[in-house]
Amino acid sequence: MAKPGIKTKVGTTVSTGVDVTREALVHAAIDALKEEGFAGASARAIARRAECNQGLVFYHFGSVANLLLAALDEVSESRRAQYRAAVDGAGSALELVDAAQSVFEDDLDAGHIAVLTEMIAGASATPGLAPEVAARIEPWHTFTATALRRALEHGPLAAVVEPEVAAHAVVALYLGLELLAHLDGDRSRALALFDRARQLATFLQMFGTTSEEETQ
Repeated sequence: MAKPGIKTKVGTTVSTGVDVTREALVHAAIDALKEEGFAGASARAIARRAECNQGLVFYHFGSVANLLLAALDEVSESRRAQYRAAVDGAGSALELVDAAQSVFEDDLDAGHIAVLTEMIAGASATPGLAPEVAARIEPWHTFTATALRRALEHGPLAAVVEPEVAAHAVVALYLGLELLAHLDGDRSRALALFDRARQLATFLQMFGTTSEEETQ
C-alpha cells in the first residue's frame, strides 16, 4: 500500500521540456519502482537516486504520481519499440509465438514488468491514478490486435478469430504470465505455455497449407 500523501495530485506536469535532470528523475523513478516498489518510490528516494534535490520532482512533474506515470511511459514506449521490431518480421502465427516468447523473457530479465505491476498495485491507493494506468495499457491492445491480424490473415483462423477481441485475451494472459513469473521467480510454467502455443501454431500452419493445396 502506498504511503499517505506521497503520490497525490495526478494531473498536468509543470515542466515538459527536455532536461537532463528531468530525464535523470524518470530513470531514477523506473529503478525505484523496480527495486523498492510503489510504496518505496517517494520523492526523497527518487531524488536520492537521481542525485538531485527532491524539490525538483515537483518542479518538473508537479507530483510524485506524475513522475511515476512518466516512468511508466518511458518503459512502455521503449518496450513497444522492441516489440514492434520483434513482430514486424513475424509472417505467421508460429513466428509470432517465437517473437512473443523472446520479448517475454527480455521483460523478466530487465525487470520491466515490475514497473507496470507496481503502478497497478499503487493505483488502488492513489486517487486518479487507475484511469491513467489503464489508458497506458490500451495502446497494447491496439498493438496486439494489429500483430494478430497480420499473422492470421492468411491462415485457417482468419474467418473465426476477431483480432480486437483476441487481443484483449492475449494482453491479459501475457500480463498475468509475467506477473506470476515475476512474483515467484519461476518462468518454467509460462515457457511451457509458449511451447504449447508453438505446437498449436505449427499444426494450424500445416492445416492451412494443406487446405490451400486442396483448393488448387
